Amino acid sequence: MRRRQWIHPIVTQRYRKGQFHSLYKDLSQDPFKCRSYCRMSVEAFDNFLSLFHPHLTFMDTCMRRSISAEQRLIVTLRFLATGNSFASMHFEFLLGISTISGIVCHACKVIWQHLREAVMPTPKAEDWLRITEGFYQSAQFPNCIGALDGKHIRVNKPAHSGSRYFNYKHYFSVVLMALADSNYRFVIVDIGAYGSSSDSRIFSASRMVDRLRDNQLALPEPRRLPGSAGLPSPFVIVADEGFALSPHVMRPFPRRNLDDRKRVFNYRLTCARRYVECAFGILPTKWRVFLSSIQMNPDNATLVIQACVLLHNFTRINDASSDADIDQNITSSVIFDQSRTG
Repeated sequence: MRRRQWIHPIVTQRYRKGQFHSLYKDLSQDPFKCRSYCRMSVEAFDNFLSLFHPHLTFMDTCMRRSISAEQRLIVTLRFLATGNSFASMHFEFLLGISTISGIVCHACKVIWQHLREAVMPTPKAEDWLRITEGFYQSAQFPNCIGALDGKHIRVNKPAHSGSRYFNYKHYFSVVLMALADSNYRFVIVDIGAYGSSSDSRIFSASRMVDRLRDNQLALPEPRRLPGSAGLPSPFVIVADEGFALSPHVMRPFPRRNLDDRKRVFNYRLTCARRYVECAFGILPTKWRVFLSSIQMNPDNATLVIQACVLLHNFTRINDASSDADIDQNITSSVIFDQSRTG
């Protein structure tokens, strides 16, 4: 079908009326509005832009001017921060719908490729020890290298997918399986599994389990628990009842016939496990693309999730003070009922 116009007249006005060209200079001079608009401070945005400027810059041609790296990044962050449709953003930024789609997918791929080693590197032995110390100080659970859980990310039903993406909550989703530390940062993630699969099945099929089994995660040698003279204990991941018990995965005792020691153990494990649940709560609070169904195919939705995971860690590292109120609201809303005896 022939195009009626090479560029729509509305789009040609973006340099005068587009949201980026109207607001970018003002946002760079107002820290509060900048954080509200793109979910990070001015300093963090400038640092973020400097990392990706070469990868988001394209050549001008005799046909048209390229879209700047600043605008590409603002469009992507605004999409992730609001979850607005590409059609809605078309009227805000005065860019073509297909252009916005291409910008978002390309920028998310660049973020995953070039930010991963900076904010979510493969942990080393000293990193595991630091994470363990954080859990012991905050949750009084020793030898814990992370809290594990899965989160369903709502997506539109992919074509010809049957019921593979249909989960037990009765909507279509892909699964974000994550290991989090006591600072609500993601350490290891597995993204894109079918929503119909259980957390235990997804974890069993992930590379994390293979690396745990083959001792490729550089875990420290087992050590005695604090105040204990018994045998050294291995470092473990804490998870809920949906996961199978293994030498490196610790789950709570069944909630029947609990004595005091088992009840205290369950309480401490739950306190440690809440950090991944709180991280999952902070993620959609800041990046609201998760509050509704992602209007993309599963491959592109996976790119969006990957980018948001890294952006979550990036803002936790660079804007930790700005997330204090979010942390307080999320953690205060997580209340555990310890009155249940079984």
